[in-house]
Amino acid sequence: MAEQARVTKWLDEKIFKPLEDKKMPIMEHLHELQIRLTRTVIVIACFFIGTFFYADTLVHWLKVPLQNYFLPDAFEWIPSDLPKIPFVFLSPAEALWQNLKVAALSAVVLTTPYILWETWQFVVPGLHTQERRFVGPFSAITIAAFYLGLTFCYFIVLPFALHFLISYGLDSGFIPQISIANYVGFTLWFMLVFGLVFEVPLALTLMAKLGWVDAPTLKRYRKWAFLGSFLFAAILTPTPDPFNQCIMALPMYFFYEVGIISAKIFGRKRAQEAAEPSSTVAQPSRMRPAAQTAGSTRGGDDEYVSVSDSEPR
Repeated sequence: MAEQARVTKWLDEKIFKPLEDKKMPIMEHLHELQIRLTRTVIVIACFFIGTFFYADTLVHWLKVPLQNYFLPDAFEWIPSDLPKIPFVFLSPAEALWQNLKVAALSAVVLTTPYILWETWQFVVPGLHTQERRFVGPFSAITIAAFYLGLTFCYFIVLPFALHFLISYGLDSGFIPQISIANYVGFTLWFMLVFGLVFEVPLALTLMAKLGWVDAPTLKRYRKWAFLGSFLFAAILTPTPDPFNQCIMALPMYFFYEVGIISAKIFGRKRAQEAAEPSSTVAQPSRMRPAAQTAGSTRGGDDEYVSVSDSEPR
């Protein structure tokens, strides 16, 4: 009985009570936010301690796309035709700082599910039941899409982008001496941007679900979205070359089209729900002329016509 009471108490505190619509003053909200932020920082710090011990391995993994291609069908890396490129560091603390940067970002990426879970626990008391039905799955799909964007960039995009840039420099007669800071910053920024690019359909779906946009509106702004994807790619890419801009802009616009399809699917239900009440209200108004017509036929055609003619007078 004691074990059952503890399980029941845990379910009430962790599962059911957060789902209740509680009326809390602002100071209690801030206190709860402080507690959840403290938990998040502690979890990230614990993961950072673990990733820092494997920072050299993580940096080595980041070097793999530089001189290798990934074959999806064979699921293996093959060496490219580039010569071996040594890495250099230009300041005494540069190598240590890059290990810290890689370890910190890896800890944040690994703790992303926990961060979203704490966010969910904080905002769910203020959500309605119909909003909770899609916010939870939306958060889970957001995590999966972000990880998918990182994977796609690491295995597909980075090998082609790096090979193009290094080959262009070699063909121009330059000797490659890449700083470890510049390389790590380039690869991490590229992966982060692609992780966010994969969130575009989900963002459009959420806005369509909330009624902010719909599929016809998104279709009208297609040409602006195409132009905007190249402008954003020109701003976000670390290099100004058009090759990397196209690598980033084309997937961004592709996901915009996916967002249009998703907005159409979710907007259709909203349109049907909005049409049902209007149809029920319109039925009595359609029946009323019929009843008047039936009464007018019993009283004669002249009586019905004389009422409509006398109103303007």
